[in-house]
Amino acid sequence: MTEPTGRRERKKAATRQKIADTALRLFLDRGYDAVGLREVAAEADVAVTTVFSHFASKEALVFEQDRDFEQRLVRAVTDRDDREPLVPVLHREIGAMVRHCTADGAAPVWRMIDAVPALRQYEETMRLRHAGSLAAALDADPRLRRSPTACRALARFTVDAHTMARTSPDPEAALDEIFRMVGAAWDAAQAG
Repeated sequence: MTEPTGRRERKKAATRQKIADTALRLFLDRGYDAVGLREVAAEADVAVTTVFSHFASKEALVFEQDRDFEQRLVRAVTDRDDREPLVPVLHREIGAMVRHCTADGAAPVWRMIDAVPALRQYEETMRLRHAGSLAAALDADPRLRRSPTACRALARFTVDAHTMARTSPDPEAALDEIFRMVGAAWDAAQAG
């Protein structure tokens, strides 16, 4: 996550993290459906309104790095050096996200997500939003010279690569294979 710079921002970030950590602990201990937002707020020692000032929904508590991941994808496009090829930059960024999502302790969270329809739906909506933001950044970048369709396709393949790699027995090998295909398709889109 991007480090907040000021004291107030650091305090808000710490509160947000405390709420998310508390919620995740409760969800994993007692089950997602068995825990209400009032319980999360009480356990985190904050008001329910504080929970809602940081998270728009109960589902968002599980995906607390959602906005950070989305911003990282956009910045991978907008902040890259002019000499740096796009696809390897996206490969590195998705690789970092996959490593985060497959780190020790992540498996119980993903089992919970897979078991709860509301969390699966939230994840799908989140992926579509990430792909839309990434496509907009690609389309707006004058260095890329690709059609809006090519930008949308690259964005969708990039975001979906995260899910395919995360669920693979060898996430790094899966990403390498996926991004070889993505790179070839992206290069072909310029020729067309």
